[in-house]
Amino acid sequence: MRLRPGQRLLDVGCGWGGLVMHAAAHYGVDATGITLSQPQADLASQRIAAAGLADCCRVEVRDYRQMGEPEGYDALVSVGMFEHVGAALLPTYFAQALRLLRSGGVFLNHGIASRATDKPQPGPSFSDTYVFPDGELVPINVTLDAAEEAGFEVRDVESLREHYALTLRHWVRRLETHHDQALQFVDEPTYRVWRLFMSGSAHGFSVGRINVYQTLLVKPDECGRSNLPLTRADWY
Repeated sequence: MRLRPGQRLLDVGCGWGGLVMHAAAHYGVDATGITLSQPQADLASQRIAAAGLADCCRVEVRDYRQMGEPEGYDALVSVGMFEHVGAALLPTYFAQALRLLRSGGVFLNHGIASRATDKPQPGPSFSDTYVFPDGELVPINVTLDAAEEAGFEVRDVESLREHYALTLRHWVRRLETHHDQALQFVDEPTYRVWRLFMSGSAHGFSVGRINVYQTLLVKPDECGRSNLPLTRADWY
């Protein structure tokens, strides 16, 4: 996103606040995170206060569709929330993101995708039943089409499929190592659900049945300028 001091950042679906805290502390932005979870917002606010970032970082319980401030942000980011939007609401999702961005602003959208060649399976899956009952994965071409229809220019699409397979295997090993500690918070069946789900997901990413993409979108200014570098070298 090439964040610079003084810019305003909105994290849509910010979870426990790690990204907004990092952005505020390391890039000097004014960062706002929104979530639908009160426990997430409460813990994130405690972490923000403890880190001394309360003057430039905050997490609120808000629905992205209810956000005001047209063109109020220089950059938007969404990591791991997009899977809960669903195909039917993609036009709303990207239209609202475009409305919230200032001219020349960027939107980094990070989400898991299904394969365009796979046909929907009848009935709910294990994940649908026990882990993400409100999740819906769509192929990347569907996502890009909706973003362009809303008015975004697609500037970069990066697959992190193999990376996520490695990450999930690390998560499984750590969960297994801390089995007794996990049972202080959940019961054995819940522990086994997540162990199986993450193991199965690691396999899915390894064989290409599912993918995860970071898509960089830009809202060009009135003259069509993107204000982005000519190569990826500047980003990395």
